[in-house]
Amino acid sequence: MDFLDPLLLARWQFGLTTLYHFIFVPLTLGMSLFVAIFQTMWFRTANVKWLLLTRFFGKIFLINFAMGIVTGIVQEFQFGMNWSSYSRFVGDVFGAPLAFEGLMAFFFEATFIGLWIFGWNKLPRGIHLATIWITVFGTWLSAYFILAANAFMQNPQGYQMSTQGHRAEMDDFWKVLTNPVALTQFPHTISAAIMFAAGVMIAASAWHLARKQNIDLMRTSLRFGLWAMIAGFAATALSGDQLGIVMVNTQPMKMAAAEAMFNSACGANASFSIFSIGTPDGTSEVWSLRVPYALAFLSTHDFNGCVEGINDLNHLYTTQMFPQFADQVNGNFAPVLWITYWAFRWMMGFGLISTAIAVAGLWVTRKNAKRPVAGWMWRLAIWQAPLALFGILVGWIFTEMGRQPWIVFGLMLTQDGVSPNVPGWTVLVSLIAFTLIYAILAVVEFGLIFKTVKEGPAPLPKPGDPDPNELSVEETPSTVY
Repeated sequence: MDFLDPLLLARWQFGLTTLYHFIFVPLTLGMSLFVAIFQTMWFRTANVKWLLLTRFFGKIFLINFAMGIVTGIVQEFQFGMNWSSYSRFVGDVFGAPLAFEGLMAFFFEATFIGLWIFGWNKLPRGIHLATIWITVFGTWLSAYFILAANAFMQNPQGYQMSTQGHRAEMDDFWKVLTNPVALTQFPHTISAAIMFAAGVMIAASAWHLARKQNIDLMRTSLRFGLWAMIAGFAATALSGDQLGIVMVNTQPMKMAAAEAMFNSACGANASFSIFSIGTPDGTSEVWSLRVPYALAFLSTHDFNGCVEGINDLNHLYTTQMFPQFADQVNGNFAPVLWITYWAFRWMMGFGLISTAIAVAGLWVTRKNAKRPVAGWMWRLAIWQAPLALFGILVGWIFTEMGRQPWIVFGLMLTQDGVSPNVPGWTVLVSLIAFTLIYAILAVVEFGLIFKTVKEGPAPLPKPGDPDPNELSVEETPSTVY
């Protein structure tokens, strides 16, 4: 292996920076919704409890939002630095949703989040409430444009090849925006983001409850987070089912790789392996725990349905669909199987574990519970945040690694998208620099969040205390900055 291979280094750099940036994206998408719900409850009930929760989790949301902006800017620069061939090939299509995300969605959310930060006790409460809901809409709209751009890489449509055949050109922007991959990936991403934000809320609440601090407030946020985790998982499962059907129709090799299934199968033989031990080429299976019919149903919604295997798909791609690329990949269009196989299972496994903990949490914290919550239960609840995050991250690893060896499915191989005149050592230097800078930013980010969580929300007012509903603007979440 050549450790100065520009392609290898460019892929590592983009993968690491993307995964780091994506830590902040789902928390922004989910926490903005929770803050808006809390503020709505305060607006409707005038119960100061909801105001204090709005301000507490609003601080976490703002810290995370700011760091997401910083790390997200780097992503687009890499298209021109390390992936110039890809940018020239797909820029006419890929640039449109990115431009909409930057010029419309991002400035839209940035404007209204500014009004929300500095509008406490300056804007009428109804208008101020509207600013946080518009912020939620802006963050979600921004996510959709990004997913629409990514969906083109998974399932290119709405384009035509240039006269010279050197690049894809925009043909129908509406088709780009209504790509079936984007339409199914968006609710899946949002519901997963709700799970992660719920995990952070559960962890923060459990930390205080374990120390018997802010019990009334933190019990409310804990129960809210537990219910949100369960609801998020249900939505993630339903949207993931639809996304799986679209994936089979647009990228059947990805589903075959997710199961490491080399030979096509139907019905009972199209089983789903919960755990499997065998050789990487599929010629020998030592042991496997399988669920008959499961893969057939997941792929086709028919228990007797058929699923294409890697060998048959390789033959189809090599002889009929993509013969011009066959020599470059040595006739093998499958991604790295061990990554796709285990990422697919870890994604579901982390989600199931998080949801099981949430169900147990609702039971042990019910009003008529006869026993106090044990200390180890609070410590387990704190792990909800990283569990949900790991599930999201391995899910994206599966999505992107499962697309390989394509950078744009059926149109361009990843190895053809790298910048041709960038030497490996320059990519290595920037990779090391980004890694060090992001490590520093991680310390700052998590340090600020941990500090905010430890400080906790303002306590509920006692008789004679000032009314928190009338606090001055200097005492609102804007003072985080």
